[in-house]
Amino acid sequence: MGELTLEELSARNIVAANNLSLKPGQEQFIAPVSYSVAASVINPATSWQRVVLLDGVVAGFIHGNFDPTSEHEEFRACIWRINVNAETQGQGVGKFAAEALAAEARDRGFDHVNVIWEPGADGPEAFFHRLGFVDVGETQYGEVIGSLKL
Repeated sequence: MGELTLEELSARNIVAANNLSLKPGQEQFIAPVSYSVAASVINPATSWQRVVLLDGVVAGFIHGNFDPTSEHEEFRACIWRINVNAETQGQGVGKFAAEALAAEARDRGFDHVNVIWEPGADGPEAFFHRLGFVDVGETQYGEVIGSLKL
């Protein structure tokens, strides 16, 4: 495995982040990175966006939200989006990104992180469970709410 580093999403790396590829079947579970960029304009104070570099090349993207005043508990400290390039999936990129977000949440005083995913055979459920997220609820749309204790 190569060297993994984290970098803030910026004009320098956004094109590479937007061009991350997916494995067949994953596109129904993951929105494009450009959706996250729009969200950061709306909520710049709470949005946390990073790219993961594998040996200096953008291999993943994570968008988190940290808003202790949110009326929805599941959105106070959460992973909004995590994308890992198809060619680098299984190399620790997603785990590295999620652990970095969890460390940031801990540093901000949160005791857990949430994530919401749509269930399905090619979806991210197994990935989140391997990281230690446990199912704690369901949205009104049938999505799973997972939580990771810090």
